[in-house]
Amino acid sequence: MASSHLMRGRIIIWLSFLIALILQAAPWPGTLEVLRPSWIILVTFYWVLALPHRVNVGTAMLLGLLWDLLLGTTLGIRGITMAILVYLVAANFKLLRNLALWQQAAIFSGLTLLGKIIEFMGEFLVHDVSFNAHFLWAGVLNFLLWPWLFLLMRRVRRHWSIR
Repeated sequence: MASSHLMRGRIIIWLSFLIALILQAAPWPGTLEVLRPSWIILVTFYWVLALPHRVNVGTAMLLGLLWDLLLGTTLGIRGITMAILVYLVAANFKLLRNLALWQQAAIFSGLTLLGKIIEFMGEFLVHDVSFNAHFLWAGVLNFLLWPWLFLLMRRVRRHWSIR
């Protein structure tokens, strides 16, 4: 009974990551591409806050590598970025759990911006890329999406009794 409950929890968590990867890869119109939220980062942040013993830096690194493969970008840049961001969240998860949703949204928005800068720096070291400040709008959109995503994911976690 307990092992089937644990397995079901793992399936739901990885299914949410799969949905986030699909949303991340879904095509957007050219002008709106800069507004694409960081679905993978937000979903990973939720699971790290909710279940830090099950979703951690290793999970983030794997998701980042999958994200790189999915987008066809330089392998490892998003993996390292995700690992750094998730480490910052995991190291402070007790504090972050006790903040209001809008405070969490502000912190996660800032972390998303940090992630965009780390991604740019990694790509800049490998390729000759130029910085597009419009991609920082994703942080604002993540700020607006976090409370809704948090409530949706908490409902899913409670419905499936994931611990």
